[in-house]
Amino acid sequence: MTESEISKATVSIYGQEYTLASTKSRDRILMIANHVDEVICGLVEQGADGSAARLAMLAAINVTEQLFAERDAQADGERENEQLHKDISHYQQLWEEAKRNHLQYKEDAKALQESKEALQEKLNAKSVEMDNFLRSAEEREGAIERLEAELEDANEKLRNVSDQSEEGSELIRELKDKLKEIEGNYFELQMENIQMKGDLENYRNNS
Repeated sequence: MTESEISKATVSIYGQEYTLASTKSRDRILMIANHVDEVICGLVEQGADGSAARLAMLAAINVTEQLFAERDAQADGERENEQLHKDISHYQQLWEEAKRNHLQYKEDAKALQESKEALQEKLNAKSVEMDNFLRSAEEREGAIERLEAELEDANEKLRNVSDQSEEGSELIRELKDKLKEIEGNYFELQMENIQMKGDLENYRNNS
């Protein structure tokens, strides 16, 4: 360290002058000396007495206590800052998790809506199918009723000609054949109607 790098200053501490040399700037030396002087004067105002050396010792203790207090405050600040960083990191994780949950919720909601729409389409198709079943059943019921009427009519005609001469034999045979045909159609329609009712009941149970 060269002499040009050393700052010197004459200071006054508790009425006595001192020449101090330091690598700090002259303004810094004056600031420190002024602070020491203020501390000693403050101690005297509070009732401290004794020699300059004793007052200097008390001032040193006072300044050291202030230094430790500032160090403790700095340590507390560093701990609070560290805790703050941890809290920030924690809340950032919570925020990221909330965003992921929100995205998952949107995807689930979209999938649910798509599933709902698919089920609605299926329900609509089932409804159309049931309507077709019902119409077909009504049509078969009507056909059965018509066949029953034809059968009754044929039986009535057969009864009317059964007592006539042989000239009516051909008509009787025709009526009997017609009866057999009607009975066959009637039986087939009845069986188809029973089958359709069974299919309709199964459809309702599975819907």
